[in-house]
Amino acid sequence: MHHTIFDTPIINTLLRIFSLAFLKISGWKIEGQLPAGSNKSVLIAAPHTSNWDLPYTLMVAFSLKLNIYWMGKEQIFKPPFRGLMRWLGGIPVRRESANNLVAASIAAIKAATGPLQLVVPPEGTRSNTRYWKTGFYHIAVGAQVPIVLAYMDYKKKISGLGPVFLPTGNIDADMLSIKAFYANFTGKNASQFHAG
Repeated sequence: MHHTIFDTPIINTLLRIFSLAFLKISGWKIEGQLPAGSNKSVLIAAPHTSNWDLPYTLMVAFSLKLNIYWMGKEQIFKPPFRGLMRWLGGIPVRRESANNLVAASIAAIKAATGPLQLVVPPEGTRSNTRYWKTGFYHIAVGAQVPIVLAYMDYKKKISGLGPVFLPTGNIDADMLSIKAFYANFTGKNASQFHAG
């Protein structure tokens, strides 16, 4: 994977201090920590209903000392922002080539020599949707890494890392179990998130 702000010395430390202070002052509580054995993992990012999710996710990642990469639609990586977005851990996604993205993500996780947490929003969009995409699941299975249930609840102002979910191979049953975990969380635009 490419070089990011999370592995940039000094800047990383300064942004961690800023993130901890900002989240505390604004009333957010950060919960959990990266579970043992999850240095390489896929993190579910839900609910995903607003552009504000990205800056908050970055601050939570700094607070928890994560080394995240995240997926975003290709349009936000156009010049002059491409370099910045990639430095922030972004990976441009072309929705028409999702299968290639899964294969590339698996290869990147396997090839990484250090910690790497790939953040994937299962809704695949900030817009109102009832269908969750399964790319995160296939990436985790293919790379043989755990899925960590990460969350952000704007109503309660809590965010963090929940339990590890180990795929069973029964994707339909597994998706129901994962969605059940998120049923009580509220996105910034609450009406756009459906975990049921």
